[in-house]
Amino acid sequence: MHKTPGVHKKVVLSTLGAALAVPSIAQAEFIEDSKATLGFKNFYINQDVRNEDRPRSEEWGQGFFLDFKSGFTEGPVGFGLDVLAMHAVRLDGGGRAGKAGIERTPGTMFPLESNGKAKTDFGRVGVTGKLRFSKTEARLGTLLPKMPVLTYNDGRLLPQLFHGAQITSNEIKDLTLTAGKIEHSTERNSSDSHGLSIGGANSGSKAQFSNEFY
Repeated sequence: MHKTPGVHKKVVLSTLGAALAVPSIAQAEFIEDSKATLGFKNFYINQDVRNEDRPRSEEWGQGFFLDFKSGFTEGPVGFGLDVLAMHAVRLDGGGRAGKAGIERTPGTMFPLESNGKAKTDFGRVGVTGKLRFSKTEARLGTLLPKMPVLTYNDGRLLPQLFHGAQITSNEIKDLTLTAGKIEHSTERNSSDSHGLSIGGANSGSKAQFSNEFY
């Protein structure tokens, strides 16, 4: 019987090469479609509220943003990962001036120190896992929704963040369907997340809080 070890080795090597090529292609789509954006935001606010205790509110800060969005892995179901990092630095005394006995009190742009004063800087990082099948995309983690029923607030130095799950489908032509479950939010002047609540209904002993929004 005549043996052809050379041919056998070629077949094995070809099979191994094809197996290694599959994850390489998947990684290529993930990396090639990825992009990172570096942004800056300078924000100044000066409010004269005509209040004896707090006649003036003035704050100034500089924000830095790094927004990384990956592509999706190749295949019927693609996976990806987005990361949003941001940091804010206070450029002035910050807060409200004129309150009796206190030169500066906290405003609306920066969180508080343990002694009640505005922090000199703060930051946060949001991570979002994503999955794509056909024309449907699911996202889990940090969200920046812009919908009629829920929109994040970007009216200060750093934006408000929401945390939960969201599915967006464009399977039907000219129709976008969105469903989700939002559990927590991070306010514009905070690094911590907390449960959602109904605005205007949570005061004193009658406060009613919810950790979910559909």
